[in-house]
Amino acid sequence: MFDTPFDRSDSPAALDRIDRTSLEDEAAASFQDAATVQVVDRDPPRRRRWLAVLAIALAAAGAAWWLRGGTPAPAAMPVPVVTTATPVQKQVIEWDEFVGRFRAIKRVEIRPQVSGQIVGIHFTDGQYVRAGAPLFTIDARPYRAALAQAQAEVARASSALALSRGTLARAQRLVVDDAVAATEIDRLRAEVRNNEAGLAAARAAVAARSLDVGFATVRAPISGRISDRRIDAGNLVSGGGGATATLLTTISAVDPVYFEFAGSEALYLKMQRAGLSNGARVDIRLADEPDYRWHGRLDFTDNGLDPYSGTIRARAIVANDQGVLTSGLFGRMRLATGGTRTALLVPDTAITTDQTRKQVLVVGKDGTVAAQTVELGPQAGGLRVIESGLKPSDRVIIKGVQMAMPGQKVRPEPGSITIVAPAPEPGGPARHAPSRAASATLAN
Repeated sequence: MFDTPFDRSDSPAALDRIDRTSLEDEAAASFQDAATVQVVDRDPPRRRRWLAVLAIALAAAGAAWWLRGGTPAPAAMPVPVVTTATPVQKQVIEWDEFVGRFRAIKRVEIRPQVSGQIVGIHFTDGQYVRAGAPLFTIDARPYRAALAQAQAEVARASSALALSRGTLARAQRLVVDDAVAATEIDRLRAEVRNNEAGLAAARAAVAARSLDVGFATVRAPISGRISDRRIDAGNLVSGGGGATATLLTTISAVDPVYFEFAGSEALYLKMQRAGLSNGARVDIRLADEPDYRWHGRLDFTDNGLDPYSGTIRARAIVANDQGVLTSGLFGRMRLATGGTRTALLVPDTAITTDQTRKQVLVVGKDGTVAAQTVELGPQAGGLRVIESGLKPSDRVIIKGVQMAMPGQKVRPEPGSITIVAPAPEPGGPARHAPSRAASATLAN
């Protein structure tokens, strides 16, 4: 109810109503103040408890640090475990390597010796032919006619010679009766000699015409693999021999083949001082072969070095009974120039690099790692030859090299070094790296 002038009164009911209203307002205000005090006072005790716990923890940590001398003790590192083995001692052969190409020991250009028209071809391009096999046939009719003419000349010369000889014999019987002059006898004798010479010339012409008839069939002069034909049947070819004659095809010998290479002056001197000469063994591998499976002998060394390149030409002869090797094929050859000696071998994984030095890590009797500088040699049997810096009794770390450092203690475990099996000899299965195809299509 509104407090209006009409409501104001000093009556007990009015006073009682005013007192109740005031009490309600004071109770509401007291309730709000209590709630506020309750909300405000909830947090400080909890916060004080957390601060007390934190202070106690910091005090305990500080006391522990002071009791341990002021420095925390580091955690103990485990001792690395490595695998060690002594170097392998083996007899090794030292080789020098050369790069060269194969070449046929014989290569012949087939050119006709007579001119004419090609009427027959008797081979397939790229096949193997034997010496004497017919390759091309040239029209021989003109040469057969010339041969017949030459044979007729022989008959005519023979008849003339027989007549002159009979005449001379009759004249010689009349000389006793002085019926024939001496000059006539001389003339008849000269005529006989002239007819004899004519007969010899006619017989030589027959031989020449017979050769022309034989040359009309072009035959293989050597055995080998023939190239493709450079001219087809029906074409005219010019003979006569030499570079002016028409090139028909070529033939290259197959077995054996040459391997030609060039060596430096230093390698030449090394070979000479090692006593190597013609007949020394060589091993060759092709571009896609990891093994030296082709063997041969040194066949030729040139009589001087090239003044421009400082190299000397040499040649080896290699068996090629399977016909795999062909002219122009690239190969890598090795020649034993260092003899046979005992060497120490370790795997390449055991070798580390310190700037320009090569080192191996060895373990002493007390388990301490030490680095030893070594001089490396070539590879043999999948291992690396150590020229110097290592002893046969050294325990070399072959596994766990990355976990060991010079001066560090390690726990060595015994291991062994394995030698890769030697390459198979020719006649066994050939291992080679397959050449990657340029493209591929899906098969149906």
